[in-house]
Amino acid sequence: MSYLIKSSRRHFLETASGGFAGTALAGICNDVEAASSDPLAARSGHYAPQADCVIFVYSTGGVSHVDTFDYKPQLATDHGKSITASRWLNKSGEFKRYLIQSRWGFNRYGQNGVWVSDLFPHLARVIDDVCVLNAVHCDSDGHDKGTLAAHTGSAQFARPSVGAWVSYGLGTVNRNLPSFMVLAPAAPYAGAQTWASDFLPGCHQGTHVIPGNEPVPHVKPRVASHALQEMERALRNRLNQVHQKRRQADLKIDARIRSFETAFGMQRAAPEAFDLTRESERTLEMYGIKRGDTKGFGWQCLMARRLSERGVRFIELIDVGSNNNWDSHGNMGDHERLARNIDKPLAGLLLDLKQRGMLERTLVVWTSEFGRTPFNTSASHAGREHHNFCFSSWMAGGGVKGGLVHGKSDEHGILPIKDGVHTHDLHATMLHLLGIDHERLTYRHAGRDFRLTDVAGRVVTEILV
Repeated sequence: MSYLIKSSRRHFLETASGGFAGTALAGICNDVEAASSDPLAARSGHYAPQADCVIFVYSTGGVSHVDTFDYKPQLATDHGKSITASRWLNKSGEFKRYLIQSRWGFNRYGQNGVWVSDLFPHLARVIDDVCVLNAVHCDSDGHDKGTLAAHTGSAQFARPSVGAWVSYGLGTVNRNLPSFMVLAPAAPYAGAQTWASDFLPGCHQGTHVIPGNEPVPHVKPRVASHALQEMERALRNRLNQVHQKRRQADLKIDARIRSFETAFGMQRAAPEAFDLTRESERTLEMYGIKRGDTKGFGWQCLMARRLSERGVRFIELIDVGSNNNWDSHGNMGDHERLARNIDKPLAGLLLDLKQRGMLERTLVVWTSEFGRTPFNTSASHAGREHHNFCFSSWMAGGGVKGGLVHGKSDEHGILPIKDGVHTHDLHATMLHLLGIDHERLTYRHAGRDFRLTDVAGRVVTEILV
């Protein structure tokens, strides 16, 4: 009886699919005509790129620049002295506050003597591959708005994520994996909007992967026969096409159809991509991973390397968890634990990419939504508050000069005084290294042309190779 049921099902699928088994939608056909209308087809940028993909590392909560990469000896000298701050806790005015020195030491590393805090001993050893940006600034000192700005360029409105823009601009080189993937145990402030496509076609939104024993669930086929699955897929595609023609104004339908195609490809590609059993003990140790681990930031970093090897355009790693937030209002001592969590994995990622000859074509970016105040209500206060006027980020590989510090803040780390880099500038530079002109990458929506950098942004050419 079971054989008759299976046989009848196969007969139905063969008849209903009209001989289209194994044929995907026009959007993923290999012929030139179809490729020209395929939003995920691999495309060239506006000029020759220096990087093929981006690994975007986001430490949520606001990392203190004066405790990590922006060494301020004068802050230690003036510890306890009062200053007048023009902004405090999202309020403007005149506020008497007291300077607070860093509780960690700094040392020079690399050929150019880049200052790095004792919080990052492993990153210090690979600092010759890193370009530190010490005068970054953004438009908001609120977590949600600052996180949106770091990801979408807009602190006020929902906009497409930078990863979605990259996918929209360049497509994907591996149709069996999403062009934009996000590895995170949880969403940061602002939630899933940080990897959303918003008004861009839905196929460009980030695919969220949660570290664990089954990071990509439900990728195993429901049927034993590949041929039967192909027939089911072809029938579904034909029905979807009919449905889409009747509702051409509904852009979500196209996104859903393409998500089915990506899911089908992931059944083949994802199990292999997420299988670490063939990674050597030496490689696992480089990232600080024990064999069998499927969680933790080291796993995220190793997976970023593996996904970049397999053609994923934009990979975001979000440094967040139930006990993993850099929002150190009450105790800066938390920074030590948080830095230890990412220091070795990030250094391992840079070293691994370099040893494999991948760093030259892979752009690695680390940032946070803002920094933290070099002052507080008293010199004995254990924490620091939000500070969007000046903070640190860094970039490595993909056409960026290593062993360089760009930008300078004042003697206390309060305001930029040289070569400031706005969030728009950071995004413009990322797109430039991928071969995209940030002023020409636009999408028409609601009667106007939008872009990631809005009406601003400057490529930071001083840091480029």
